[in-house]
Amino acid sequence: MRVVIAPDSLKGTATAADTARAVRAGWLDERPEDDVVTVPMADGGEGTLDAFAAVYPAAEHVPVTVTGPAGTPVDTHWLRLPDGRAVVELAATSGLPLLGGALLPETATSRGFGEAIAAALDAGATGLVLGIGGSASTDGGRPVLEALGLAVGASGAVDRSGLRPLPAGGVVVLSDVTSPLLGPAGAVAVFGPQKGITPDAAPASEERLAAWARSLPEVDPATPGAGAAGGVGFGLLAWGATLAPGALAVADVLGLPSLLDGADVVVTGEGRFDEQSAAGKVPTVVRALATEHAPGARVVLVAGEIEARLDDFAAAASLVVLATQTTGEPDDALRDPLRFATIAGQRLARLVG
Repeated sequence: MRVVIAPDSLKGTATAADTARAVRAGWLDERPEDDVVTVPMADGGEGTLDAFAAVYPAAEHVPVTVTGPAGTPVDTHWLRLPDGRAVVELAATSGLPLLGGALLPETATSRGFGEAIAAALDAGATGLVLGIGGSASTDGGRPVLEALGLAVGASGAVDRSGLRPLPAGGVVVLSDVTSPLLGPAGAVAVFGPQKGITPDAAPASEERLAAWARSLPEVDPATPGAGAAGGVGFGLLAWGATLAPGALAVADVLGLPSLLDGADVVVTGEGRFDEQSAAGKVPTVVRALATEHAPGARVVLVAGEIEARLDDFAAAASLVVLATQTTGEPDDALRDPLRFATIAGQRLARLVG
């Protein structure tokens, strides 16, 4: 059989590339004659730089030191593509994991992302590809624009005269989030809790974003994706950027549609498969592409946790279930995810084969 393994990362525990290799190793333990191809995926968040680097071996990792989400320096990098464009990943500059587990709902900043973008422009980037998943802040992207030259007065009035122009090749923003900036489906309501915003603090956070939106009336805060990355999507829209579905864009760059042709089995996955996974995250996009390009293939899922219905998948292997069945200790899946990703590959090979 031809098998294509295209997972996202297991956020905070294993990269997409390592996860794909582990599942492949497990599958080949059971079915060594199969043709198994790995296509590590991303959706604009963690792993986006790695996904582009895998496709463009001549791409250059350019080091940069920026202001991290806690306000302290972070050593990171952006990616210079052979065609002159730059890929900048918010998760690597202003991401939640950079806080080391200490949430800062009031003070976490996206400024470092803007600083990395400015550094790429200073280095001559002809266009920008910006991945904005995995943010630590809910600041509407104001610090990003300030790092790019926007001036905001004490009254909240903005002065765009110093704001850097977009590069000639434009700015494409990759995101798996379609939430608006404000309201019950917005940045505070949906993503605030995972960044430490409590119910008591939510109204004040919402009003700060609303005031920021009023200062930039040229952008409708109800635009799908404006609420991505704590409102960084809104800030980038105000700059003039274009939002694009992250996982689908990465899949196109990686050539996943053509790699799916002739596949008998497609394995995808992510750390937690939940109701949000249906809103453009990697497993949903891979499943849709498989339906189009490999209509006869069985599409199966590997996930650290499964909290949503699996009607659209032929089979499922949860690492938590595997941990329970194997050792009786579900937490082992988090401590040693690649071991259980390998076990998942073995069991899926037996199940599907």
